[in-house]
Amino acid sequence: MRTVVRLLKGLPLLLLSPILLVASLLWLLLADVFFLLFGRRRKPGDTLPRNTAATVVIPNWNGRDLLEKYLPSVVTALAGNPGNEILVVDNGSTDGSVAYLREHFPTVTVLAQPTNLGFGGGSNAGFRAARNDIVVLLNSDMRVAPDFLQPLLEGFNDGKVFAVSCQIFFTDPAKARQETGLTQAWWNNGRIGVRHRLDDAVSDIYPCFYAGGGSSAYDRRKFLELGGFDPLFHPFYLEDTDLGIQAWKRGWKVYYQPRSVVWHEHRGTIGRTHKPDYINTIVQKNFLLFLWKNIHESRRLLHHFARTCADAFLTYMAGPSPERTSCPAIWRAFRQLPGAVSSRWRARSLAVTTDTEAFRRPLGAYFHDRFGTHPLNPKQLSVLFLSPYAIYPPIHGGGVFMYGTTNALASRCLLHLIAVLDEEWQIPQHDPLASRCASANFLVRPDAKAFTFGAIQPHAVTEFANADLEWMIHRTVYLNKVDVLQIEYTNMGQYAGQFRNIVTALFEHDVYFQSIGRGLAKSGSASRKASAAFEYLRALRYELRTLPGMDLVQVCSKENKDYLLSFLPALKDRIDDTLRAGIDTSQYTMHTGEREPSTMLFLGSFRHIPNQEALDWFAKLVLPRVVERCPQAKLVIIGSDPPPRHSLPVNDNNIEIRGFVENLHEPFARYAVFVCPILSGSGVRVKLLEAFCTGIPVVSTFLGAEGLTAVDGEICRLADDPGEFASRILELFDRPGEAREMVRRAHSYVIMERDITRMTEKLLDSYRSALRRKREAASTSPEP
Repeated sequence: MRTVVRLLKGLPLLLLSPILLVASLLWLLLADVFFLLFGRRRKPGDTLPRNTAATVVIPNWNGRDLLEKYLPSVVTALAGNPGNEILVVDNGSTDGSVAYLREHFPTVTVLAQPTNLGFGGGSNAGFRAARNDIVVLLNSDMRVAPDFLQPLLEGFNDGKVFAVSCQIFFTDPAKARQETGLTQAWWNNGRIGVRHRLDDAVSDIYPCFYAGGGSSAYDRRKFLELGGFDPLFHPFYLEDTDLGIQAWKRGWKVYYQPRSVVWHEHRGTIGRTHKPDYINTIVQKNFLLFLWKNIHESRRLLHHFARTCADAFLTYMAGPSPERTSCPAIWRAFRQLPGAVSSRWRARSLAVTTDTEAFRRPLGAYFHDRFGTHPLNPKQLSVLFLSPYAIYPPIHGGGVFMYGTTNALASRCLLHLIAVLDEEWQIPQHDPLASRCASANFLVRPDAKAFTFGAIQPHAVTEFANADLEWMIHRTVYLNKVDVLQIEYTNMGQYAGQFRNIVTALFEHDVYFQSIGRGLAKSGSASRKASAAFEYLRALRYELRTLPGMDLVQVCSKENKDYLLSFLPALKDRIDDTLRAGIDTSQYTMHTGEREPSTMLFLGSFRHIPNQEALDWFAKLVLPRVVERCPQAKLVIIGSDPPPRHSLPVNDNNIEIRGFVENLHEPFARYAVFVCPILSGSGVRVKLLEAFCTGIPVVSTFLGAEGLTAVDGEICRLADDPGEFASRILELFDRPGEAREMVRRAHSYVIMERDITRMTEKLLDSYRSALRRKREAASTSPEP
């Protein structure tokens, strides 16, 4: 019954909300047209403030008890420098705050207001009255560390710094730290997301989206140039976020300084005088006004209004949520539409860069890219290697390629590693590799996201979409002044940025949409075929949109290269098939002695679907033909997650499942023939390179040997027909002399063409060439 009453009560506003939104959108667009015709952009003032002293401004309203409790810490922190100033702006308090301050803190300047101007109005008055270039704005419920001021002052080291934020702890240590000072904001499908990050790895000054209004230092001139806290957001919240985005769009910087520490009694002022429901309603309204004022790209603005309409309807049906707007919030925002239009006009006149840039620049990698120092030819390259899978120990083909490259890079550059792992216990396993890197960070992936058939992104991409991973990448680039971002696997291409001075390289271990396409015929039921076909289309769209944004694209083979160029010919000068698909040949021993007669080795991780399909095809169609002519023949299966014995032909004498084997040198040296009956997938099979290097004769499908050879008998035997495949195996059993000659050719090929040490030297050369080209172009092109 309550739900029915709520729905009936809210129905009139629900019907009115779309009209209000359309009217608001039209007014904002009309204002934009007039600005394009008659508006004028103002040049930013990038003067360097005097940073030897500061004025601390504390707005107060009936907070005598808070001043009594927390003001002494501020007085202590500012003592010793006569240039410092403490200014309390009293917003018409009735609890004796002014008299108390004048009696107990005679050195504190009191700016008494006849009425309550609110947090924003009181702060603005304090900024106007302050005598120093740098103003530290504190809530009245803030306790500061004795040394909190100097790190803030040091942050104002160039004329583009707008603000520096403190690190915030709560007075109650048992509270979760929802507020830290390390702020982040992002565009979230028509809305803006805002949060505080808790990151102990950030131990010194670091870019952030906005400086918290009650715990930060500001350049006074820049603050007033932006107009101070906008009364549009009265009575509270988002005024500081608004200043943050305006500062970034003005071309300025906002920092977080964790060495400046304060403690906050969270909502000690607002929470005492307003109910939570009222606070949440004001926040929702101000989020709308924030976007109406600051989002100037038409595509984003239209997206926002469409999302707002949908959110309001969902809130009406399902009830209130802090994640969604509501019809009452739309009504409140509409009533302030004239003020929003006026503020939007002013914001446009102050902006010297785009909304997109304003969201990018506070992120660590973009900040380093836009504001860092970038020599054309760095003495030592700083490379970030990003992997979606465990690298050490290398138990799958991609792991072998990645370990070989990282192992070689570690001694030739400053290598920084980020790897996504499945389990916590995999972290210490990487110690041998991590100890060789300049830095190493690992993220244990949360449970895989549910498959969403209707989503536009491929499932493999969605599965690895992670905000914490993105943050880790940006932090690593910023802290280590990364020159090159080396991305492994297509699904991680989502983390490539649009950089001006940082090279982004992507290694396609296989061509993702090609791999899916090759497996379509084997997808099983009609529903699975439909699902695979849709994933193919999503992968095709994603890959063809992602690759053009890369500075370098590395593939396993000439076949992969030619295939991609048939879709994207513009990649011709950026794609290379000779840099990554190799092994450390020094780690393998060529075995020329006797081998166990009539044995076949199948090797592969059975988490990889092409390996499952290959074994099924071989065991059911090839093995019976081999056994028919050689009854003592035996197939040995090695690899993690092997199939259950009952899924294979019932013949205990001819099949042995060994499962995972840590040291593969023994099976490579022991068995007579290596089989690679791969039927789908893309790329170069590392197991063939290992087989060539260790001297075991190989029989493969043409697809399995793709990128290595297409000539039967050159370095391995080739066949696609089950009968012919069986015949190739038997010929190697019966003709050991021919097998040895083929093995020698295969070994020479790997040493000369697929040695990872030689390939890595070429890889570094490609990095340097791309870096020089990119930075030369950036030095002569205008900033975004």
